[in-house]
Amino acid sequence: MNLRKALGIAALILSASPLSANTRKPDFSVIAFFTGKKDDAHISFLHEAEVWFPRMAAKYNFSFDTTSNWNNLNSDFLSRYQVVVFLDTRPEDPAQRAAFQTYMEHGGAWMGFHFAGFALTPSVYPANWDWYHNTFLGSGSYVSNTWRPVSAILRVEDRNHPATRNLPVTFKSSPSEWYRWEKDLRQNPDIEILLSIDSTSFPLGTGPKLHEIWHSGYYPVVWTNRKFRMIYLNMGHNDIDYEHKYDTTNKTLSYTLNNPIQDQLIVDGLLWLGGKREALPQ
Repeated sequence: MNLRKALGIAALILSASPLSANTRKPDFSVIAFFTGKKDDAHISFLHEAEVWFPRMAAKYNFSFDTTSNWNNLNSDFLSRYQVVVFLDTRPEDPAQRAAFQTYMEHGGAWMGFHFAGFALTPSVYPANWDWYHNTFLGSGSYVSNTWRPVSAILRVEDRNHPATRNLPVTFKSSPSEWYRWEKDLRQNPDIEILLSIDSTSFPLGTGPKLHEIWHSGYYPVVWTNRKFRMIYLNMGHNDIDYEHKYDTTNKTLSYTLNNPIQDQLIVDGLLWLGGKREALPQ
């Protein structure tokens, strides 16, 4: 079964099943956009998401739908949802981008994972959306990354935020490919860094290229913009057997949504995003 069909079935089962033990009206509704066309590491994360998010929705009483049709990024469609999730990419069409910006500027909420923050010129996803990458995310372009995907010790920078208040000071993440950004988010007064890579993680990465192993530096991995109800997480890239050391199937070697502490971060982030629109944390 292909990814789009599986995700669509999962969403329909969640929203239409009369056998659900929880018949309460959902507290809020989530729509997750995805592309799922490139990079097996990102697609592996999408396969996890199609199972994990509906399970969390049932447990925490919110609804969860998915779509790979980015034309649904319009005002009428978005009006049905309190939270938008970008699982792996971003919109490219100007009308879709304008609709998303309007949604966010009028009280909508957003969670983005890993590749949703990527922008690099030249590439298939060039740095051609100034509002999103520079104003909204604040990070600017992608610069480089660790390799291979590895776990890191993450440090909670703000333990008072609703997304992080149930986390320990530090914890070991699921493996990911960690990004370095063009802009120093610490210099942006609108950005609140929630988690960063702790120095005990270094050296981070295994190579084989030396520049893919980080030995020092400051790297934010989860943050929010105080002017919007949003949270970005640089997580969502599983390790894949691209070199075919084990077989010829591009076997998944690591997973994102199998870490209780990290999962708590994502759940608490979603519950915050789906909550009351007033009282954004300062």
